[in-house]
Amino acid sequence: MRGSREGRDNERGAELIELAIVLPILLLCFAAILDFGFLFQRYEAITNAAREGARIATLPNYNSTDVQSRITSYLAASGLSMSGVPAPYVSQTATRLMPNGQTISVSEVVVWYPAGMTYLGPIAGLIGASGHGSLMLRATSVMRNEVAAGGS
Repeated sequence: MRGSREGRDNERGAELIELAIVLPILLLCFAAILDFGFLFQRYEAITNAAREGARIATLPNYNSTDVQSRITSYLAASGLSMSGVPAPYVSQTATRLMPNGQTISVSEVVVWYPAGMTYLGPIAGLIGASGHGSLMLRATSVMRNEVAAGGS
């Protein structure tokens, strides 16, 4: 009986040391999951905003100001602020060559949005890394222009 008690005394505190080793790694994984989840949510929002802008740009009698207004309102409804964000790129006169040789008129909308790493950026700064705190998300949408009634 005495031999088994001495074995247990030698292992006292082992769980605490294991926790001290594993906890930072576990917290880093948790922070990465949160940051990439928020990043994906923002990317989906700007992708949908670019799609909404391209949908407006393809309609006759709409201009790039209407497109930018629609993109801004969509991003605001998604909870993303447009302050300090580059203006969306709108090209309504682009042409594309189809595989059959036919040329079509399309509208292209590109939306940029700066996204910050809320948790991983500061953690990366603690270990000497820089430039990982923010990045620029970009979404592009291209749609075929509709022809006004009576047009060719």
